[in-house]
Amino acid sequence: MDKFTQNYVEGFMADVIAKNPGEKEFHQAVREVVESVAPYITSYPHLMDQKILERIVEPERVIMFRVPWMDDRGEIHINRGYRVQCNSAIGPYKGGIRFHASVNLSIMKFLAFEQTFKNALTTLPMGGAKGGSDFYPRGHSDAEVMRFCQSFMTELSRHIGADTDVPAGDIGVGGREIGYLFGQYKRLRDEFSGTLTGKGLAWGGSLLRPEATGYGLCYFTEQMLATRGESFQGKTVIISGAGNVAQYAAQKAMRLGAKVVTLSDSDGFIHDPEGLNEEKMAYVFELKNIRRGRIKEYAAKFPGSTYYPGERPWRIPCDIALPCATQNEIEKADAEALVKGGCRCVAEGANMPTTPEAIRIIQEAGLLYSPGKASNAGGVATSGLEMSQNSMRQHWTAEEVDGYLRRIMQDIHAACLKYGTEPDGTVNYVKGANIAGFIKVAGAMVDQGLV
Repeated sequence: MDKFTQNYVEGFMADVIAKNPGEKEFHQAVREVVESVAPYITSYPHLMDQKILERIVEPERVIMFRVPWMDDRGEIHINRGYRVQCNSAIGPYKGGIRFHASVNLSIMKFLAFEQTFKNALTTLPMGGAKGGSDFYPRGHSDAEVMRFCQSFMTELSRHIGADTDVPAGDIGVGGREIGYLFGQYKRLRDEFSGTLTGKGLAWGGSLLRPEATGYGLCYFTEQMLATRGESFQGKTVIISGAGNVAQYAAQKAMRLGAKVVTLSDSDGFIHDPEGLNEEKMAYVFELKNIRRGRIKEYAAKFPGSTYYPGERPWRIPCDIALPCATQNEIEKADAEALVKGGCRCVAEGANMPTTPEAIRIIQEAGLLYSPGKASNAGGVATSGLEMSQNSMRQHWTAEEVDGYLRRIMQDIHAACLKYGTEPDGTVNYVKGANIAGFIKVAGAMVDQGLV
């Protein structure tokens, strides 16, 4: 990067930090994109003159509201709700709703910013947004979750719609929560529309939506490995998380011939040297999706596996690592452990799970590395396919949806190669994904004028 471009990056980031003090996750996400696209922007002065990047970084709308609800004992609780509508240049806002104690404005802004580029990469007409609350469903009864969701949607319903903003699920928001949210939206707006995705199959949902992020992650990883003449066959895979993304990434990796040896949750991780199989995965699905139990129960169920409380799985030797839990879960020491353990590929299933320092270590060691905005885009891509089915009042088969999903992930990979291939033939997937997404959004913003 030349001096002029470096000065542009540092000046830009100084302004972002000054305008958004204390929002470290947002600063991290913006810096990653700015460092990638700055050389492209400085080569096209009209993008600098029109301050396209400055406009993308500033959300079009930030909505923050209180969410009062009553528990089963009659006690009143107050949580905060958020919806950050970042950019609608290429379509209605689209992005998940997250219910977790860690949710704050910085995390919502980072996720909405990332979502803008991720959605652009899918080739589908979707803008970027994200929402959520610091309410965490775990430990609450169905009745309490329903009352919270109804209160949350009572305010959110004013700001969303099938042609305005189409939320989906995320951490803490699964099929149960989407059902309660959609029911309240329908009740308030007196309309049955495709305003939320991740719906039940009987009322507008799409086949393969639960599987899409995990499956798409593996389809993208498959493309990455192919650039080096490799595949999943015979590889050892470590996965963090035990939720939706991790479950289906594990299932697909197994079916592609890999041995998956870890899963985790916020309390610790399990290591099964023999590898998961269909029987063990069926237990995980029942444990996490029906009983809502903890991953440590896996080790008690299957002899030979070990549970490590309070730890992450990155020290386990592997060929492929798929972080599918949450942001910044791979830090410097974890990256060093991955390199030492023989890892050859890191593909993100979560949003920004790798710190900047860890990314540098992984890339400098020559590992394949993909950012979440590229490799985990399968979920929002299939949400976009659900929107299409709702608009046409059609219901596609699982094979049709899977075919679309695979092609979309292949197209995203091709875009990363186009803009991320370096002179020495290596691929910088961070650079490729950021530039490809930026070009599409920036072009639409230029076309639409100063709005």
